[in-house]
Amino acid sequence: MIEIYNLKKSFNGQPVLKGVNLKIRDGELLAIVGQSGAGKSVLIKMLIGIHQPDDGKILIQGEDIIEICKDDVCSLRERFGVVFQGGALFDSMTVFENVAFPLQERTKLEEGVIRDKVTNALEEVGLRGVEDKYPAELSGGMKKRVALARALITEPSIVLFDEPTTGLDPIILRSIHNLIKEAHVRYGFTGVIISHEIPEIFEVADRVAMLYDGRIVEAGTPEEIVGSDNPVVRQFISGSLEGPIEVIR
Repeated sequence: MIEIYNLKKSFNGQPVLKGVNLKIRDGELLAIVGQSGAGKSVLIKMLIGIHQPDDGKILIQGEDIIEICKDDVCSLRERFGVVFQGGALFDSMTVFENVAFPLQERTKLEEGVIRDKVTNALEEVGLRGVEDKYPAELSGGMKKRVALARALITEPSIVLFDEPTTGLDPIILRSIHNLIKEAHVRYGFTGVIISHEIPEIFEVADRVAMLYDGRIVEAGTPEEIVGSDNPVVRQFISGSLEGPIEVIR
């Protein structure tokens, strides 16, 4: 579904991505983990064409998103749903308006159809009767659920989650992870989750890739990552802070 080749990106002369290579399989749920500041969110923004790379390629079902998304009009973006860190809800819009927004922008559906779809989407994430509330009236967990409903409302083939559980307590975190798993089974989308929630993310993802020093240093099933001999991976998983480590490539 997604192929990334030798992707590089610098900001103000500071390299962030130094040659990322990664293949994401059709229908899988892949978690990308790594330390804060490792470039995980930059990678997400490059996948949807917000940032242009300095070098490398990103293919979506064989189409080069870098070539297609050189301007603001990009048909490939319509295949994506995105759950941004913090939810990124529009404060001036109600919950209903936030969730309905992608349908109103991308489709010509009648208002009655849109209302039914929004109601169903909110029920699927465990929210009912909040359509008229504003984001400021919602808890952190509720905002994440609304963001998930909005991301799925157009039934995209690819859904990107940029640290969807940041700032949540362990109970709400687990509930959001469960919702993501249930949605993945229901819709069958290809999912990419940016996360630093270890070990919780291992219960959600089909595969895990670790981003370190601007490159993917290892990718595999949760079991393979947990059993990795790579000291970078082992240190990250254990949370150890013992001394410097070298990247194994």
